[in-house]
Amino acid sequence: MLLSTANTLALLLIGYSLFSALTLALTRFRREDYPGQPLSRLAGLSLLLALGALQLAHLAWLRFDLPWVDTAAYRLTLYLVAPAFFLFGRPILDPQLPAGLRPGLLWHALPLALLPLLPATPSRSLAFLIGAGYLAWLARTLYRLRHARSGYRREILLLGGVFVIALAASLFGLIQPALPDKLYFSLYAAAIGLAFVLVQLTLDLRPQLPAEVRETAQSAYATSTLGNVDCEHALAALAQSMGRDRLYADPGLSLPTLAERLGLSPHQLSELINTRLGKGFSRYLREQRVDAAKAMLLAEPSASVLSVGLSVGFGTQSNFYAAFREIEGMTPGQYRKQASGAPE
Repeated sequence: MLLSTANTLALLLIGYSLFSALTLALTRFRREDYPGQPLSRLAGLSLLLALGALQLAHLAWLRFDLPWVDTAAYRLTLYLVAPAFFLFGRPILDPQLPAGLRPGLLWHALPLALLPLLPATPSRSLAFLIGAGYLAWLARTLYRLRHARSGYRREILLLGGVFVIALAASLFGLIQPALPDKLYFSLYAAAIGLAFVLVQLTLDLRPQLPAEVRETAQSAYATSTLGNVDCEHALAALAQSMGRDRLYADPGLSLPTLAERLGLSPHQLSELINTRLGKGFSRYLREQRVDAAKAMLLAEPSASVLSVGLSVGFGTQSNFYAAFREIEGMTPGQYRKQASGAPE
């Protein structure tokens, strides 16, 4: 009964994993989302590809009794997951490290050289042990950002769930010989699927979370750049630029261009917004645009939702809707109806 239930759940989550991996690859790993970080983008895409390949092997074994999980290709893919995750998350969580591919990173390929020397079961266990080591690095790095977590409570809880699932999967991998073969692979496939579910929920709550975490990490690791800055005057100038001058309406507004307008360096403006306003630049800009959109939705009831979004600086309707849902918990149309008292 347990095996049948686990197998059914695993098959459902395998299907979800494959769909989610494709969706994330197409929507979250565009070149413009990783400016100056081609290695991180490539590692993220490799991670999705590796997880998708593992799930296909699980599907072949659990549904069709094809022993793909016993192949060298499966074990190779298993080894690729942890290094790919590290190379993806490293520039986001620890921006003080040098960017790009360096000789020192070749150490992450060392386990691949040992793979042909090990039998199947020990090699799987070693892969999970290595994965647990990468998880320990992630936990340590997130702990160093603990002062900034208050702005990400729900998201950190969901990502913490991913961490727990990954750790459980590593432990399952270490005790695999003690479990029935198909039960083990059902549990592992389900764990990967649940991790995809939590990642999607996290990104639905805060679509720009990776960029915000990157900004927060930069402020956390950097030495303060505000020693010679009149912070109160700079904050007043920032408020004027967003209020009277409506700079948020420029779709191309970026941290460097706004910093130049205020007479600050990008690092100074980033630190100012993070430390004084408790948020990253990306979040701050989206809030300014959404606040302006709220006022316009009520002041111009005949204006279309799309025209409102474009007029306040959003480049596309999808970005406008995502930001509005993130900040207000509803769509622009729902907000207009509720605020105006119109029937739903």
